[in-house]
Amino acid sequence: MEPADVTHLLSAVHRGEADAPGRLMQAVHAELRHMAAAKMRLERPDHTLQPTALVNEAYLRLRGSAGSLEDRAHFFGAAAKAMERVLVDHARQRKAQKRGGEVARVTLNDLAVESPEGDTDVVAVHEAVAALEQENPELATLVRYRYFVGLTLEQIVEIHGGSLATLKRRWTFARAWLYDRLDG
Repeated sequence: MEPADVTHLLSAVHRGEADAPGRLMQAVHAELRHMAAAKMRLERPDHTLQPTALVNEAYLRLRGSAGSLEDRAHFFGAAAKAMERVLVDHARQRKAQKRGGEVARVTLNDLAVESPEGDTDVVAVHEAVAALEQENPELATLVRYRYFVGLTLEQIVEIHGGSLATLKRRWTFARAWLYDRLDG
């Protein structure tokens, strides 16, 4: 899908066209589903959340704000945040159901960083990303794309544009920042 198509559909949602939210969902569903499937492959094998459910829940959370989203990059950034919130809520709910048991653990293989225990939990990563967002919102978005959505650096460049080399340098810094934050 062309970036202009998503931008056009977002404008239609903003104008209040009745069928625009449905057309937007239809236009982005396959790409969001692909992102969710890539992310869920990195989760623990017994995870109860399926990629389609992740997409649907994230889209429901996005639907109210779709009219305020400006373009494709803004939309997918908001989708990454929505998927993050769904995964964090799911992890917190699972923890609550266990009455204080261990939080669902996920490896950081995608980050190519290992914590001292070899893995970390979704809530800890979420909290670290929230802290990073206070310092550098762009790096926080990059981490959301990579960790919570499972996008490759090349896919992120397609969404946001820019140089792959620059994005790789920023990713190296973000990984080091996360390692330091999660290690402490």
